[in-house]
Amino acid sequence: MPEDIVYFDLETQRTANDVGGWSNKDRMGMSVGVTFSTATGEYRIYSESRVDELIKQLRRADLVVGYNVINFDFHVLMGYTSLDLPEFVPALDLMVDVEAAIGHRLALESLAQGTLGIGKTAEGLDAIRWWREGKIMEVAEYCCFDVKVTRMVHEHGVQSGELFYLDRFARRQRLAVPWGKATALAA
Repeated sequence: MPEDIVYFDLETQRTANDVGGWSNKDRMGMSVGVTFSTATGEYRIYSESRVDELIKQLRRADLVVGYNVINFDFHVLMGYTSLDLPEFVPALDLMVDVEAAIGHRLALESLAQGTLGIGKTAEGLDAIRWWREGKIMEVAEYCCFDVKVTRMVHEHGVQSGELFYLDRFARRQRLAVPWGKATALAA
């Protein structure tokens, strides 16, 4: 049976300001969640009404890979379950590893531009606005693209042991990453 790495991202219905601050992520509500499974080679798009199926897929995965997945996405999903997802889902949070290596948070956009030469298609606040306007397809496309970018960044790091990012002066910087197969599965 093939190893199942599930790349994951979600978008929310509400901002931190809408729910009384960042400590209330579980009240932000998922508008759309997207996964890509290496076992099936398929993207899956989940609406809020299918959030239980999403959580089941994440729990079955050998490894869930995301960007700020542990401290954001999982906490949003905890509004739908009594499970402490960071405890029950094996995860590799690329943002956590990057922050540990360079000493500060970095946007996925910076890694995507530095490593892959591509930028994101929008921002999270755009996705919330689209959700409020009923433009669910735009939210799903944006979220799918973020999952694809996360996957490409992770795969590049696994294959080469390095990523590149743009610093605050738009200079390309190298970053060594320890994401070989053995390292990733031990995370």
